[in-house]
Amino acid sequence: MVSEPNTTDRYIRQERFAPLGETGQTRLRSASAAIVGCGALGSMIAERLGRAGVGRLRLIDRDWVELSNLQRQTLYTQVDASEAVPKAVAASQHLAAINSDVAVQPIVADLIYENVRSLLSEVDLVIDGTDNFPTRFLINDFAVQTSTPWVHGGCLGASGQVLSIVPGATACLRCLIPEPPPPSAVETCDSAGVLGPAVGLVACWQAAEALKILSGNAEAICDGLIVIDSWQTQMRVVQLPRDPNCPCCGKHEFPYLNGMLHQESTVLCGKNAVQILLGSEAFTNFSDAEVRLTRVAGQAAVQANPYFVRAGIDGFTITIFRGGRTVVEGTEDVTIARSLVAKTLGS
Repeated sequence: MVSEPNTTDRYIRQERFAPLGETGQTRLRSASAAIVGCGALGSMIAERLGRAGVGRLRLIDRDWVELSNLQRQTLYTQVDASEAVPKAVAASQHLAAINSDVAVQPIVADLIYENVRSLLSEVDLVIDGTDNFPTRFLINDFAVQTSTPWVHGGCLGASGQVLSIVPGATACLRCLIPEPPPPSAVETCDSAGVLGPAVGLVACWQAAEALKILSGNAEAICDGLIVIDSWQTQMRVVQLPRDPNCPCCGKHEFPYLNGMLHQESTVLCGKNAVQILLGSEAFTNFSDAEVRLTRVAGQAAVQANPYFVRAGIDGFTITIFRGGRTVVEGTEDVTIARSLVAKTLGS
């Protein structure tokens, strides 16, 4: 018979680290964090915080596990990919097997201005695992307006960056990047590639900064932008003072939070896909979406689970999530995607 592990031993090595200690561990146990995006960065951050004993983790992600993720997204398995399990759900299941002390809340959703307040409320920290600037700017707006600390991170190729943001005390993301670059000017992991170890470095830096904040050691966070190049074996810190003319933390303008820049249709750069937000009113109920897809594609072509329904139609793949969010794979042309959705769903 295998005996139950002694839970008092789980964090003993961490507690022996003097700057954290038992007091810091107790704070971690009562702390909460929301991780937005459970891809390469977010899934690894979730694992590090889960193993460290952060009491409550809210995992928010809009995507499902694919085979191409497994090169760098170490929390997931081939089974997750073959079954197209939503990343938030798969991460939650694996974390439950790693540490049952931690309460994990998976949320399969796209973070937008309409749900950001409910999804990021009542947490001590927000952590960036996203892959696009509009979502990061939305998080930054929310964080500055609500005085919620957050940790930004990004990785591309063999390089990455980390920035800890404590509203009122540090620079915010828009002090660094006042306006988002146009999508055509931004490479993505899908278009430019990414080195797995570089992801690990960035995610672990983010997790370390998160543990400082959540354990009551915010004074220890890096006060600048951490820049990493794993291929050239370089790391530096760029000092980033607060900008009094920053549109967000200086002028308190929150266009992303207020929905002024929200788009119903979005090209998912590098993924050859378009996301369309139909809204829950598009269907009488979720099963209605499956009925409509089956009518057009045939029962054999439809894949359904509790989170989404999917079918291949005319060389494209349509995936409909609860709430009406729809992803059309096989094109980056919004007009084509909308036409296909209208033809298939009547929306």
